Amino acid sequence: MNRIGIRVGTASEDYFKTEISQGNQNYYPLRTRQQLYDSLLAGLIDVAFSDTGAAEYAVNNIYCNLTIVGESFAASAYAIVTPKQWIYAQDLDVGILSIRESGQLDDLKQKWFLAKNCPDDTTQSTAITVKALGGLFATFAVITFIAVLLYLWTKRRNIKNHLSKFIHKKESLTKAKYSTKRNSNENSEHVQNDPVVL
Repeated sequence: MNRIGIRVGTASEDYFKTEISQGNQNYYPLRTRQQLYDSLLAGLIDVAFSDTGAAEYAVNNIYCNLTIVGESFAASAYAIVTPKQWIYAQDLDVGILSIRESGQLDDLKQKWFLAKNCPDDTTQSTAITVKALGGLFATFAVITFIAVLLYLWTKRRNIKNHLSKFIHKKESLTKAKYSTKRNSNENSEHVQNDPVVL
C-alpha cells in the first residue's frame, strides 16, 4: 500500500509524478486538503506531499500536532490569478514588485504563512536540573543533621545514663577479668614456691 498522500489534480501531484516517481502513480490519491491532513492524522498515510505555503499555514495554525520535515526541495512561488488581459495587470505587477523590493512581501509572508497560532513545542522542560537537585540534597542533609542533633539533645539524659551504665559495666568486666588473672598468677606463684614431696 502506498504511504505517501498527494492531492489529485495539483501541481504537487505533477511534480511528484515527473520528478520523483517517473510517471508512476505510487502514492495515495486524495481529493481535498482536509482529506490529506485527516489521512495523515488517522495513520492512513505516513507523509503528505503538499506545497510549502499551504503546509506551513496548516501546521502553524490548524494542525498543531503535525510538522514540516526538512527544507522545501522544490522552489515554489505564490501566484495571484487574474482574468486574461485584465486592465489592471500591469499596475498589479508594479505594485507587487514595489512591495517585494521594500520587504513588505516578506512581512506579509511572515504574517500569514509563518505566523504560529499553535503553542510552541520547544517550551522549557520542567524537569529538575542536577544543580537544583544538588541544592535540594544539601538542604535535606542539613535539615536531617539538625533533626538528629535536636533528637539527641532532648534524649541526652537517657543517652548519658545508658552510656554510663555501659562504661561501668565494661569497667567492672575489665576489673573482674584483671582480678581473675591476678588471682591466677598468685596461685601459680604459690604452687611454684611450695615444695613438692615425692
